[in-house]
Amino acid sequence: MYLNGHKEVLPKGMFRRHTIDITDILHPDGNNLLAVLVHPPDHPGRIPPQGGQGGDHEIGKDVATQYVEGWDWMCPIRDRNTGIWDEVSISITGPVNMMDPHLVSTFHDDFKRSYLHCTLQLENKSSWVADCTLKIQVSTELEGNICLVEHLQSYAITIPPHSDVEYTIPPLFFYKPNLWWPNGMGKQSLYNVEVSVDVKGFGESDSWSHYFGFRKIESTIDDSTGGRIFKVNGEPIFIRGGNWILSDGLLRLTKKRYMTDIKFHADMNFNMLRCWGGGLAERPDFYHFCDVYGLMVWQEFWITGDVDGRGIPVSNPNGPLDHDLFLLCARDTVKLLRNHASLALWVGGNEQVPPVDINKALKSDLKLHPMFVSSQASDSQQKHLSEESTDPSKYLDGTRVYVQGSMWDGFANGKGDFTDGPYEIQYPESFFKDSFYKYGFNPEVGSVGVPVAATIRATMPAEGWSIPIFKKRIDGYIEEVPNPIWDYHKFIPYSKPGKVHDQIELYGHPKDLDDFCEKAQLVNYAQYRALLEGWTSFMWTKFTGVLIWKTQNPWTGLRGQFYDHLQDQTAGFYGCRCAAEPIHVQLNLASYFIEVVNTTADELADVAVEISVWDLDGASPYYKVTEKIVVPPKKVKQIMEMKYPKMKDAKPVYFLLLKLFRLSDNGILSRNFYWLHLPGKDYKLLEQYQQRNIPLKIDSEISVSGTRHKVRMIVENKSKKSVTQSIRPASTVDLGDVSGFHNAGNETTHEGNESGSLWRKIRSCLGIARSSDNLRTLEVNGTDSGVAFFLHFSVHTSGSSTAREKYTDTRILPVHYSDNYFSLTPGERTSIDISFEAPPGSSPRVVLRGWNHHLDHAVMI
Repeated sequence: MYLNGHKEVLPKGMFRRHTIDITDILHPDGNNLLAVLVHPPDHPGRIPPQGGQGGDHEIGKDVATQYVEGWDWMCPIRDRNTGIWDEVSISITGPVNMMDPHLVSTFHDDFKRSYLHCTLQLENKSSWVADCTLKIQVSTELEGNICLVEHLQSYAITIPPHSDVEYTIPPLFFYKPNLWWPNGMGKQSLYNVEVSVDVKGFGESDSWSHYFGFRKIESTIDDSTGGRIFKVNGEPIFIRGGNWILSDGLLRLTKKRYMTDIKFHADMNFNMLRCWGGGLAERPDFYHFCDVYGLMVWQEFWITGDVDGRGIPVSNPNGPLDHDLFLLCARDTVKLLRNHASLALWVGGNEQVPPVDINKALKSDLKLHPMFVSSQASDSQQKHLSEESTDPSKYLDGTRVYVQGSMWDGFANGKGDFTDGPYEIQYPESFFKDSFYKYGFNPEVGSVGVPVAATIRATMPAEGWSIPIFKKRIDGYIEEVPNPIWDYHKFIPYSKPGKVHDQIELYGHPKDLDDFCEKAQLVNYAQYRALLEGWTSFMWTKFTGVLIWKTQNPWTGLRGQFYDHLQDQTAGFYGCRCAAEPIHVQLNLASYFIEVVNTTADELADVAVEISVWDLDGASPYYKVTEKIVVPPKKVKQIMEMKYPKMKDAKPVYFLLLKLFRLSDNGILSRNFYWLHLPGKDYKLLEQYQQRNIPLKIDSEISVSGTRHKVRMIVENKSKKSVTQSIRPASTVDLGDVSGFHNAGNETTHEGNESGSLWRKIRSCLGIARSSDNLRTLEVNGTDSGVAFFLHFSVHTSGSSTAREKYTDTRILPVHYSDNYFSLTPGERTSIDISFEAPPGSSPRVVLRGWNHHLDHAVMI
């Protein structure tokens, strides 16, 4: 780095902070010239012709990201991301500055009493004694942007010249603080902690602030399942989450993209993200939004089995060449991230443990403070631990468990053997079979992920728009042969010859790219819903958690993803959103028993399940409402067998609608819609169903603030109801505003629904009246009765529709939907909330399409 002719050589280490004092170099009243000379990694490596995980593995000799030499989900980054990749900023302090405050909360009396601990470093850079006043303020935001100051304390400190001191603030007492909970378990309450230091004769010298969550995370190995179990604030949390690689392969990292990425995961009802070891130690912005949205984070250090011990050619098992540099970066990363409530676990590496000396040092550095050792410790251990008097904020971390590798100590088989995966298409019913996975917590299980056709056209030349060749083998299985561009983009086929028949062909041979991608979305939805429902079916009896490989793509890949690099969601996103509801009704695809899932800490009482089957003619040949059900907290309850497939006149293809509702007010807690076929059959009859003309009524309610748009779409299937519906409870037939496929984002008429309250607040703040002036209605005429199947919204800019521009990508991205890829039975009505930021000067339009709804016109302008 050259500043005004002065040269500074920064030390090596991608994952460390660099601070340079430029006080005496800067021209405060004139121009300043900054130049930076960047060198590539010492061992950029080469890519073998056959590719492979981490190329030739040379990158593993450096403390750097390993994915840049390519992986089975990403092509190599040709310059290895050489450059400045993280934030660069100028900060101004007085003679005394603060470094690395460490915040820790401890709890007593069943979380009624809590203490906030804080230790920080104070450095006096002056040549005179600094008489300082250290201040700490802790506040929390109430309704209406009103802040309540819980603590405001000050302390006198004297610091000798040219020295630094460690100072521990006396613990601050809180009675029944608002706790931070993971997504789906409660609110993500955060306190604003502000620390400042004033120097006598100078004034404020430095300040620091952080949003902090009061919570306690414990992690142990479950005795009954052998899987790792996580407890937050004493409550066991069933983990349903995903593997995070990167936001963007070229490290174009922004707060806005991070916010969208993390909100997407919260919208899928996930509660954990695993930051894979071949990527980054993720940035504070990533962690901030995980704090806000309730995503617990498992953070790995920079070790992978492929680059650090195995592979072709066999890689170096001793990790990076400079072990001291690795540990320096690890310790600095801990200091950078340790104050975030979402951070739940440190892990040494992916499918490998660090070298012996690094592993030993990390175990020592990250040992737990006695107050955070699990309550399962023996009496002798507890007696020893109770004698510990060191303030927990004086530890490097001390509050989170360190696990040496992603397949050790409660993950996979716990011994480091390759017992994660698989990573390919499955029969949906396979996930419900006891034989599918043997161990208590699977850190990686993956599958397909082709995006919508518009993404393929927007990211590939026309040569890449051809769909795979469906090559039938002698054994009856179909092999999907992709074009070279899809092969380059790491396409995973929707068949596994010899194991799984082609899942797209079940719907009929795809005619073109649009047809292929639409059928792929059907498979994506069914595949990932079944994966999570299958795991949840064994909640606590066999499994403690699962993480899907993977949730996103840092480039334009064609495999395992719930949203693409352009940030458009696949249908798999909404399959996960459905399956991972905290309270959920589902069909066990192996046993055909209906199950009710309660992952919350409260008993689920006074509820019932409505079961209806719909055929392709729009009739409901099977209908039943169960008796009153009680489901204990954190349990899966088997309700009854769904016997329709065994009936004499069962149709080869049919729809199943399950609704879990409260008997007190008929409010729907969970809604789950399946399309199913009888054993040995397929979905080819749905091809004809595309020609059905189902009448729809679509109301839109719109609010605009600058470029920010909020839209509520109310969609109703106007088909005539079948005779069997007349015996239904009225409120479960005509849902009106009550209809919500998932509670989040749908207004209800009963009191206490937070999302409805939020929407009302938004309307109130923006001055939006609930009146006919703001309500736009579109009637779609149709002569047929039946299910409006697989409807999905998209948002576009208005523009030309000439033949030449037919395939121009007009989508506005990203867009947040409260639900999408949904279906409506006759008489059903639901509301979908949509929010997005439109490009300045554009006229956005919302378009609705579906399996049997192809009118290409805007339903909102």
